[in-house]
Amino acid sequence: MTKPGYTCKLYVYMLLCSDSSYYVGVTNEVEKRYSQHQEGADPSAYTYTRRPVELVYAEGYLSEWTAIAAEKKIKKWSRKKKQALIERNFEKLIALSKKKFR
Repeated sequence: MTKPGYTCKLYVYMLLCSDSSYYVGVTNEVEKRYSQHQEGADPSAYTYTRRPVELVYAEGYLSEWTAIAAEKKIKKWSRKKKQALIERNFEKLIALSKKKFR
């Protein structure tokens, strides 16, 4: 996560696609990458047929390794957990992360 006065190396971002799915990615330039998704720069990209997209989350990281690890983790999350992250509702995110035992 970012700290005041530090420059981020990479950003994890999330897009809301027109089919209501989420796309999670990592980049060093959020606005440029968002424009590429919106313009459909890559016809083979997940977002190409799901445009328009909306940038709903971006978080900067100081190390590339940490950013990539965060991206991989978030991609595996449920829709509810992703929504809690977007809303920055950390209490809900924690509750959704707890394992339910039978």
